Amino acid sequence: MWGLVFGMIAFVVFALSFMAVLFGYIYRLRVCYAGSVVNMKGKTVIITGASAGIGKEAAQDLAVRGARVILACRNLEKAAKVADEIQLCSGNKQVLVKELDTSSLTSVRAFTDKIRAEEPRIDVLVLNAGIGGPDNKILTEDGLELTMATNHFGHFLLANRLLGLLKESSPSRVVVTSSMAHANLKTLDIKNLTYEKSKYSPFHAYSQSKACNILFTKYLAEMLKGTGVVVNALCPGLVRTDIFQKSGGFYIGKIFRVLAPIMGKTALQGAQTIIHLAISEEAATISGKFFENCKVSDNVSELVCDIGLAKKLWEASEDYVNLQPEEHYKFY
Repeated sequence: MWGLVFGMIAFVVFALSFMAVLFGYIYRLRVCYAGSVVNMKGKTVIITGASAGIGKEAAQDLAVRGARVILACRNLEKAAKVADEIQLCSGNKQVLVKELDTSSLTSVRAFTDKIRAEEPRIDVLVLNAGIGGPDNKILTEDGLELTMATNHFGHFLLANRLLGLLKESSPSRVVVTSSMAHANLKTLDIKNLTYEKSKYSPFHAYSQSKACNILFTKYLAEMLKGTGVVVNALCPGLVRTDIFQKSGGFYIGKIFRVLAPIMGKTALQGAQTIIHLAISEEAATISGKFFENCKVSDNVSELVCDIGLAKKLWEASEDYVNLQPEEHYKFY
């Protein structure tokens, strides 16, 4: 009796494992690679969260193409080692590290002050840094929920403070790393973005931050029409990175930690849509869209297509980050 039960369990486990491995094999075979042979010499690219995962792979690709690449990272020691690796393999010495913690508005302001003082141009700004969300609600020094601060508010402030330089450098591009997790969000309470009025949920916070990434992209693209600056968001897909390794023990994170190594793309494969949006001639003429696998995707929820909601989020975000008059996009 028990032997039969254990045999059936073993068979089910084997069958599911086989299906997961097969899915992963097929999933990786269908990856679209950035096909452009564009040379990026003379271009300056800033990538947040570039010390690991898809950010690191995108930085390396762009360095190989000759770009001046700025790794904007919280962990300077780790980022310095990555910069050395990229310089060694690419032969490009213009791979720099600058300190940036997107969860800290003070850090964002200090970073952007340095960029505006030291860099004459920005050709591509990649807003890629992100976390999966801790088990419990954590407030930053600015009183913001950590996941939203890292994934949305910090990048919102960063982009606002660099819009002037992006416009001066046009044609230029802003690339925003989002996720299909945004589709798990059914409503967005503009007055409750840091869970002041409701119970915190790690996966809800992550999904909310990814929805905000897309809404931010759409509204910024509308504002920048005619300026030569294009803005697009992307989902890298299921990728073998450590974003959920540090996200606590919430159930979705546990599932991803198990499935990603079996079914997910490599970090290099996951970086391809970032690279495509940064370099391709096609992407230079498209703005306000959501990309998957190097192509424009309609696989977005109705919620993030609401331009009225995007405007409300923008205005609320100005308040959350205490955007000053001289930092406001209209100032430029």
